[in-house]
Amino acid sequence: MARYYVNDRAQANGDHEVHRYDCSFLPAAENRTYLGDYDNCREAVREARRHHAQCNGCYYCSYPCHTQ
Repeated sequence: MARYYVNDRAQANGDHEVHRYDCSFLPAAENRTYLGDYDNCREAVREARRHHAQCNGCYYCSYPCHTQ
């Protein structure tokens, strides 16, 4: 299992990215919300959608959940 966070600041396209705790692009503590510990990014993105309507997995740490 891994800890996941959602970026509370949306990207230009409106996406709030979901990151694993060890991602190089993990946002600063004041700009993220802890989602929980999950076996995969799909569960984390599902939880992130409870906080933000438009979510996406990070290209680098949650690629299976990243959509173009």
